[in-house]
This record gives sequence, C-alpha cells and structure tokens, in this order.
Amino acid sequence: MTLQLLVAAMNKKPVELAEEMGIHSDAIIVSQGERYACEELCLNGHNIRYFSMAERGVGLSRNYSLQRASADISLFADEDIIYEPEYAREVLAAFEAHPQADMLFFNVQAMPGRETYCNTDFGRVRWYNSGRYPTYSLAVRTRRVHQKNINFSLLFGGGAKYSNGEDSLFIRDCLRAGLKAYRVPVTIGHERERESTWFKGYNEKFFYDRGVLYRYLYGGLAGVMALRFLLSHREIMCREISWREACGIMRRAIRETDG
Repeated sequence: MTLQLLVAAMNKKPVELAEEMGIHSDAIIVSQGERYACEELCLNGHNIRYFSMAERGVGLSRNYSLQRASADISLFADEDIIYEPEYAREVLAAFEAHPQADMLFFNVQAMPGRETYCNTDFGRVRWYNSGRYPTYSLAVRTRRVHQKNINFSLLFGGGAKYSNGEDSLFIRDCLRAGLKAYRVPVTIGHERERESTWFKGYNEKFFYDRGVLYRYLYGGLAGVMALRFLLSHREIMCREISWREACGIMRRAIRETDG
C-alpha cells in the first residue's frame, strides 16, 4: 500500500514545512493566505505536491488535497504536527493488520489542556464516541472516501463562519455512509505549541458555534448532547461563563439553526 500526508497550512513554504513536521512520505500540502501557485518536488525520495491559494477555510484546504489524493491511504495533517520518524510505516502496518477498517484513528499527543482522547486499545468507533477525535488523528482508505463522495464542510473550521467542527461532521458523514472506523493504540506524532487560529477562549462565540455544530451533528438530540458536553467539561470550560449560561447560549444556537 501507499500513503500520502494531506496537510492544511497557512503561509508556509513546502521544504520549510516538511522539515518542521518531519515529513517522510509522499504529501500534498495546501497553504492558504498566499498567491495562487503550484509546485512539485522530491524531498528525501518522496513526492511533495504543493498548492497555495488566497481563499481561507480549513475545509476548503482539506477538500482540495483530498480530491487530488491518489495513494491507497490518506493521512490528514495540520501544520503544527511533528511526526515520529516511522509514522508512515506504522499507519500502513495498522491498515494491513485490520483489513476491515476503512478509517483508523491514531494517537497524536496534543498540547497540555487541549487533550480530548487517548487510544489505549483497539476498538470500534461509532457516532456516539467519534466527536473526540481531531482530523489529524485520522487516516482513511482513499478509494472508499472517493466512492462515497464525502467532503469537508465549508461552514465550520478555522477561517469559516463557525469556528470548529469540520472534523466531527466529516467523520459523521463517513460513518453514515457505512465506512467502518476503529481506534488503534499507535502514536504517530505530537502537536507543537502555537497560537490557535480559531480558539479565543471559552466565550459566547465558542458556545454559540458549538450549539450550531451540535444541531448539525445530532439533530433532535442536540440539546441533550449539549447538556452532556457541558456537564462533562464544566470545570475547565465554565470558569468565566457559568455552565447554565453556556447551556442557554448553546440552546439558543440550536433553536436558531436549520441544521
């Protein structure tokens, strides 16, 4: 099998970024915030396809690279991930060991305070436990995603109207389409510290955008899932805005959204 790393970046040059991330596989890099350009180069024996564009939106970047992906396995990436030297071999070995899997979620160590998951065993991922996983933890069988014509939302994520959630919606759509997802206790990299492009604190916009996302994700169960989310994370997220106020903001967003 073959693998491509699909990288969403901002104002980055291909060689510089590949060295920062420790890229040791074929890759497609889409860098936003620049003039239109494309370039193809060979780095450490691997083919790197580089595209730059002026438009903003992480969903747009991910769709652009996914539509051009040609390897058997596509591993999604952000520019702030630093990969283990053997990440490509580890990912391919996991897919070979689990031929029934269309999607695999790997461990990528997040910055302190941003951790949402840690895979300690192999197991099935379903709609009710998929929301914890970021896009950069996910690798997919490219052909299966192309067959189902699944894309990332342009409404959610950095640079879009609503601040995050494109990853959860993409995973939801994959599961709805019948793709089989599993978690594996394999670590392939870690997140380096940098300022978030979308997170500005647990403010009103954060909770409103989360309410809109839950309406799209859970439909009629959005209110219940919002309450579950706030009760689970209230000690961290509800220091400036009380969990009751946050719940009101999320419920207002749910009511005002035709998801």
